[in-house]
Amino acid sequence: MVYRTTIHVDTHGEGEIVNLTPRVEQAITASGVREGLVNIFVMGSTAAITTIEYEPGVLSDLNRALSVIAPADIPYAHDAAWGDGNGRSHVRAAVIGPSVSVPVIEGRLACGTWQQIVLLELDVRSSRRRTIYVTILG
Repeated sequence: MVYRTTIHVDTHGEGEIVNLTPRVEQAITASGVREGLVNIFVMGSTAAITTIEYEPGVLSDLNRALSVIAPADIPYAHDAAWGDGNGRSHVRAAVIGPSVSVPVIEGRLACGTWQQIVLLELDVRSSRRRTIYVTILG
């Protein structure tokens, strides 16, 4: 059985981290799948999906780490080619990746106690509407 739904998220700028876990849990409940796998995928090359402990300190640490991996104050070939200033956004998104898969066990996400599924907004634009596909296999 395959069940798919779409989540739309309005973001407000680079560095925003959105907890998707409750909405993914709702999708699992709606699917009726008790045992399987859920994949969460964001469309676009300047956002990412991962898991993390969703607390302010760790979220801040993640944003700081990404600023070290792809700093704002260095030249990017992408920026020179397109002039949109978001070369670092593309690099950061490629490092994290656009999706994550999590087991579904007894109708629930098999996440750790503090582990949450999150969307990382990495684009330098002030706001975006993100489309996330949730596909459940069971």
